[in-house]
Amino acid sequence: MKAKKILSAALALIAAGALCSAQTERSQVIEGGGTGPYKSVAIGDKSLPTHMIYRPENLQAYVAENGKIPVLLYANGACANNSLEMSRLLSEVASWGYIAIAIGPYMDMPDEAFYNQWKGVVRGWYPETKPVAIMGNGERLTPYTEAELAAQAAEREAARKAADAAARKNRNKKPVVTVEPFRTYARQLLEALDWLTDQNGNDESEYYHLIDLEKVAAMGQSCGGAQVLAVAHDPRIKTCMIFNSGIGEMSMSGASKKSLANLHTPMLYINGGTADVAYGNANGDWGRIADCIPVVKISTLDGHHGTYYEAHAGAFAVVARMWMNWQLKGKVSDSALFMNDEYGKTFYPQWTFERKNW
Repeated sequence: MKAKKILSAALALIAAGALCSAQTERSQVIEGGGTGPYKSVAIGDKSLPTHMIYRPENLQAYVAENGKIPVLLYANGACANNSLEMSRLLSEVASWGYIAIAIGPYMDMPDEAFYNQWKGVVRGWYPETKPVAIMGNGERLTPYTEAELAAQAAEREAARKAADAAARKNRNKKPVVTVEPFRTYARQLLEALDWLTDQNGNDESEYYHLIDLEKVAAMGQSCGGAQVLAVAHDPRIKTCMIFNSGIGEMSMSGASKKSLANLHTPMLYINGGTADVAYGNANGDWGRIADCIPVVKISTLDGHHGTYYEAHAGAFAVVARMWMNWQLKGKVSDSALFMNDEYGKTFYPQWTFERKNW
């Protein structure tokens, strides 16, 4: 009997160990797998249900040609629990030879869902500095008209009145307890890195000895930028990218202006210019970051939501992969976009480039 118990316990441990190995459950190809030389795939892995993975489809081929693959950790705008808004950017970056892990479980991201989400976002936050916004499907967007805004306001008011009426009708009924929606937290960025570290050392994992854990970047959009600042002190992170974000005088998602004192890596800030709600915060961070930390700050005319809705996420995706090419892969030629004003202005004449501590 004792032997049977020991055997059962051993089998349970083996089963538990097996569950720790990467197990692709679902996958999809986004925008043809990107424009890079290594066509990418978006993956849901059973052993990491809280995140979504973007990587070259043929990871072994990439590593055989280039060596171990660098890592990008990503935190979502609004600290949301899905990476839909940045799915095109992450897919595009992965196609240039990166494994990106985004907070939020796997979800299918068909074009229709992607563009439907962005249509409302861009029209609602349309930057006055941008004459035209063209989505990746070719649709031209304009700001909401006065009539459309009035209709939306009327719809919200009708919904409020209906809710008030329902509350009065049900005031004597026992209230229904609802569970708060899942909120993401900064630590999930490091949990993704912990998972990759375990997979890299697990000889039963498809990622065994394929991950370059010495080359790790963290990137966040808007609220996700605050999550990056909250964990940027981790010595495993070698560079940070703060997109349309900055902590300024706020405290958010575990970060505050005190977090800037813990930075230890080169930093990239890119914002949407004066039309970006985070523009002031980004400038505030710029003034507070210590003189020993190299920083580049780019201001565009794209507003708070960048170019993520454009084909292959537009210029913001180019900036992300060129920064990582320089910082993680040592491709000095890609540093020209950030360090050479004449070069940067050739491609993006309306952008403003600033840098310090280099």
